[in-house]
Amino acid sequence: MFDWLEMSAADLGRGIGNGSIDPVALTQAFLGAIDSHDARDRIFSAVTHDRAMAEAEAAAERARAGHRLSLLDGVPISWKDLFDSAGVATEAGSKLLEGRVPARDAEVLANATALGLVCLGKTHMSELAFSGLGLNPMTATPPCVNDPKAVPGGSSSGAAASVAFGLSAVGVGSDTGGSVRIPSAWNDLVGLKTTEGRVSAKGVVPLCEKFDTVGPLCRTVEDAALMLAVLEGGQAADLRGATLKGMRFAVLETGAMDDVREAPLAGFTQAVDRLEAMGAKVERIAAPEVARALALSGPLFTAEAYGTWRDVIESQPDLMFDQVLERFRSGAGFDGPTYVSAWQELESLRATWHARVAGFDAVLLPTSPILPPDAERLMQDQDYYVTENLLALRNTRIGNLMGVCGMSLPTGVPSCGLMMLGAPMAEERLLRVAAAAETALRA
Repeated sequence: MFDWLEMSAADLGRGIGNGSIDPVALTQAFLGAIDSHDARDRIFSAVTHDRAMAEAEAAAERARAGHRLSLLDGVPISWKDLFDSAGVATEAGSKLLEGRVPARDAEVLANATALGLVCLGKTHMSELAFSGLGLNPMTATPPCVNDPKAVPGGSSSGAAASVAFGLSAVGVGSDTGGSVRIPSAWNDLVGLKTTEGRVSAKGVVPLCEKFDTVGPLCRTVEDAALMLAVLEGGQAADLRGATLKGMRFAVLETGAMDDVREAPLAGFTQAVDRLEAMGAKVERIAAPEVARALALSGPLFTAEAYGTWRDVIESQPDLMFDQVLERFRSGAGFDGPTYVSAWQELESLRATWHARVAGFDAVLLPTSPILPPDAERLMQDQDYYVTENLLALRNTRIGNLMGVCGMSLPTGVPSCGLMMLGAPMAEERLLRVAAAAETALRA
């Protein structure tokens, strides 16, 4: 039974469909694992036992009647604590939002429920989603599956931990600058960053609405494809027959390969070698527009984040971790003309990027140039916190800046991910590419 906790969501769904897995017993197994786990309260901000069991019982009835709503009908998953859930606190990892209880589910949660997925509860996260590290001394810092002393990556920290520790089949998170892909990489998971605007953010606590995206953290590319369909109420990408033969990849050298540390570099290099061995063609490219776009991050991200949260933050700044507070406040230094000019320039840089990479099936780079940092040192060393946070987010942020979809895949080197960037709104194509790559990386 407890093998269920390590299975992919798709395999669990197939088991429910063929009658070998009972949704009620499956949900009880996950709830039991959650409640008995030493890090339960560091991973989950709320466990919704009653809702989960009611949804599991309904899924079991549908399975018996042969009226399942989707392949994942009856599969238990977790939700980052910025997705509104009716009657359950949704506080986005912040003491500033303590006691915030929405009246209705976020649209993506409602979509998932309508397709039969079981809601296990809400997972901890970085404060207001504004850190790539996953360190949150104000609420909780979830563990990293590969290093008990390290942070798990953020901001979807608990989402990653819930899957990595076998407490959820999938974690649903958000990605504004890397918040799905970093914790996926550091916990050896598959993470999908969708294109901004593709998946509904209605009922999702915002950070930077022009960059905020919703996506899953899961065990396989198939699970990511199925979850994208669930979140938007659509059809899953057809991954059958995906092959690397004839594919063209670009390794991005500008910015992305600077200061990459030994283990992430080794994982990335080995991964690229495997893709080539399976028939892919790989070229290395320079893209000066990436360097310029990264330099615009201050006005683009921090100005919008501070503009969104200024009044709430400044009403009770003592309720925030000082490092996150300082990062928000740095956005106050940019005026309106600077912000508008930055967006105008970014749109031009995006056009240059899309033209440059149009002939490639995906752009490759290390998901993160660093391994998960030590949590205690992050608390004690301000300079270390700033340096590691910026490095953690640097490569993933490229995908957000360029307005594209992206995925992180495990490389086989612990906490080291391979990132693939696709084209805007081309998730189905990217998922097929990633499925072929996954086969090569697991060989």
